[in-house]
Amino acid sequence: MADSPYVPLRPIPLKQRAGIIFLQYGELDVLDSAFVLVDSNGVRVQIPIAGLACVMLEPGTRVSHAAVTLAAQVGCLLVWVGEGGVRVYASGQPGGARASRLLYQARVALDEDARLKVVREMYRRRFQEDAPSRRSIEQLRGIEGARVREMYKLLAQRYGVNWNVRNYDRKDWDNADVANRALSAATACLYGLTEAAVLAAGYAPAIGFLHRGKPLSFVYDIADVYKFDTVAPAAFDTAGKILGGKGDGNPVERQVRLACRDLFRKSGLLDRIIPDIADILKVGGLEPPEDAPEASEPAIPQEEQAGDDGHRG
Repeated sequence: MADSPYVPLRPIPLKQRAGIIFLQYGELDVLDSAFVLVDSNGVRVQIPIAGLACVMLEPGTRVSHAAVTLAAQVGCLLVWVGEGGVRVYASGQPGGARASRLLYQARVALDEDARLKVVREMYRRRFQEDAPSRRSIEQLRGIEGARVREMYKLLAQRYGVNWNVRNYDRKDWDNADVANRALSAATACLYGLTEAAVLAAGYAPAIGFLHRGKPLSFVYDIADVYKFDTVAPAAFDTAGKILGGKGDGNPVERQVRLACRDLFRKSGLLDRIIPDIADILKVGGLEPPEDAPEASEPAIPQEEQAGDDGHRG
């Protein structure tokens, strides 16, 4: 058999990998068995692909077939996104070749007691207090809606924005008020970032707990946990600046996207989402399902050690 052109790979378990990196303005390729980014000046930056959970490809990137192949072999997800992850356009192989996290998510979602526990945990994280006891998911949804409306009013007061209600006509977007347009744009940015994290970790965007029946139900569930700590204040802040004559002249949507991009990078939100999802689902109290006995072996199996775990021979 011909020798492989690559040095044997030793993949790192997902939970031990660095989270996610963003790449832009260059071409991803494999040179000398290394995953590299080559810019227009020919400068190479080596990317530790086997130690990453996900690579976000921002505008201005091109990817070779060899780079996609290597990323798939080591189980690193490639996601094509907008600047700062504010849009998700396409993704590679979410979660690698295994469906263990997706099956666990589905198992918790289908158990009504576990699902209620998860919804209560999402409520606790979102509002920093326990959900009212002996309430159904439908009742919690109504309570949450009332809390959200009140928080919008408080944010509007803080940033000097005239706020009536969260409502606009999608067919007449240009005539919607600035605050609603800013909030919609900011929320879309958060959904893009959250979807990228959900895909990178191997969960299903459509299997939700509080939200149901939408292609991004689980994305909405997780994004709502962070909404009022991140993009909602950014949206009202941007709207307040525009209404006060302090905007930069760009459309409100662009100003909000740039604000969210900077916020995501500064706060490291993406690195928090994946471990938070695991902790939230664990509250359901169910054990993850075991791998099927006929499950495929890893594409790159662990080599048998020559000695004890601490052996360095």
